[in-house]
Amino acid sequence: MQFKDIQGNSHVKDLLIHSVKENRISHAQLFLGPQGCGKLSTAIAYAQYISCPNRTETDSCGTCPSCIKFQKLIHPDLHFVYPVVTGGSNKKPVSDDFLPQFRQFALKSIFHRVEDWYDEIGSENAQGAIFAQESQEIIRKLNLKTFEGEYKVMIIWMAEKMNETAANKLLKMIEEPPEKTLFVLVAENEEQILTTIRSRVQLVKFSKLSTQETQKALKQEFPQADDTKINDASILGAGNFTEAADILKQFISGGNENPDFELFTTLMRESFSSHYDKIISLSDSLAKLGREKQKRFFDYCQRMIRECFMLSSISSELVRMTPAERQFADKFSPFIHQANIANLTELFSEAGRNIERNAYGKLVFTDLALKISVQLHIKRN
Repeated sequence: MQFKDIQGNSHVKDLLIHSVKENRISHAQLFLGPQGCGKLSTAIAYAQYISCPNRTETDSCGTCPSCIKFQKLIHPDLHFVYPVVTGGSNKKPVSDDFLPQFRQFALKSIFHRVEDWYDEIGSENAQGAIFAQESQEIIRKLNLKTFEGEYKVMIIWMAEKMNETAANKLLKMIEEPPEKTLFVLVAENEEQILTTIRSRVQLVKFSKLSTQETQKALKQEFPQADDTKINDASILGAGNFTEAADILKQFISGGNENPDFELFTTLMRESFSSHYDKIISLSDSLAKLGREKQKRFFDYCQRMIRECFMLSSISSELVRMTPAERQFADKFSPFIHQANIANLTELFSEAGRNIERNAYGKLVFTDLALKISVQLHIKRN
């Protein structure tokens, strides 16, 4: 992985390159930013740059033995930790148990989403985590000498998924690591990381991609796609490449493969009509989704509610929707207005928090649908 392969966040890449040139590499760093901005790929490119013996002013050489191993994610001084799930006879899983799948997943795209990783390993409804036994593996690996490079690099992807026991076991290692050891924690939610961990790392903040950067990244990944579709998907993605890619796939397939949109429209219709038998049936379907997909669905619902409010109350010129979404919103948006927008948004936020706390999905969705029904019947002021 090289910096030149990653769209966006030029200021971050410049900062990282400068730190290597000045020999001022912080031993523990937190790469923090929204989903779909290329944090994990940048962490790998950074590790490759540090280890490359022939690095240039702006990037690793990409051709030396070290770079070739990094590009296959098989360099012996590069280590990964990421959320895993328990299953079958494996009651105490660690990242190495899933290393072949993770290499394939990480190399598949420049931009990564945790629910796609869970799909890769077939987690079903299980929520992934970084468990206590992982810390023991980290400490063991980093106490070894480097094999080939100057630095041992430990990349902890989705660091907010570390449970408290795992995080506490790493505190001393992060604060006083062995010589020439680099921790790169990659995360989306800073508040879910222990304060004691956050206080020991240097924060590196990533931004969303611009529309132009998203367009370039989509062209790289979907070279055969129509420019107009790429442009529309880039705008609708709102700086999140993974969302933009999903939208582009929907455009390419004819607009019929967005399950979140289908679920949203059904939820709104059945809630408005107070079809309680259908609401119960829909809740069953929603409850069968994996928890990451459920949380993603709630985020999608919030976006659609916000866009419908913009369409009905502010300005249609500011609305960002796919053609299918806009067709539905033209009829539905009058029911979203000043008197219920705040309550509807909070309902979806609360549902997401409940799912995060492992609440029973069917109850969460049923309760949500009934409350939405009340809100949709509130008249405009």
